[in-house]
Amino acid sequence: MSEHRYTLAVIVGSTREGRFAPVVTDWFTRHTANHRDIDVDVIDLDTIRPYELRYGSEEYDAFAERVAAADAFVVITPEYNHSFPAPLKHAIDLLRAQWQAKPVGFVSYGGISGGLRAVEQLRLVFAELHAMTVRETVSFALAGNLFDDDGRLHDPAPAHQAADALLH
Repeated sequence: MSEHRYTLAVIVGSTREGRFAPVVTDWFTRHTANHRDIDVDVIDLDTIRPYELRYGSEEYDAFAERVAAADAFVVITPEYNHSFPAPLKHAIDLLRAQWQAKPVGFVSYGGISGGLRAVEQLRLVFAELHAMTVRETVSFALAGNLFDDDGRLHDPAPAHQAADALLH
């Protein structure tokens, strides 16, 4: 019997210098390694630099192709001022058809709210694009206190349980 595999694009939404996103992204991608049916494509907006992309450019086309090739998405986002980062909004708005009818999940982090206000706004944006956001979310409140210096969670069980729910 053949195993059905799918491509999960993990979109790293923060581009700020000194961002915490790599810690959260590394944790999440390590966790997805436990799911043998998932191929992960990490799309780091700090590398893609969406605000520099121009329609028809090689870089734009490459970004559009990666998003189109994904079967599903997980957006890793911080919360800045009760919302999500502007480069993430720009990256989302660059495309339309590539998002449609695909599931979108969220891993958020931030202060006391754990980035959930950013997630709620992202749900509205993706609904407009006819993407399907999933209810399950992984959220890290006061994220800097939850990880050790090696990027490992002090208490991984709750986050692993939430991530498993998100991925199924």
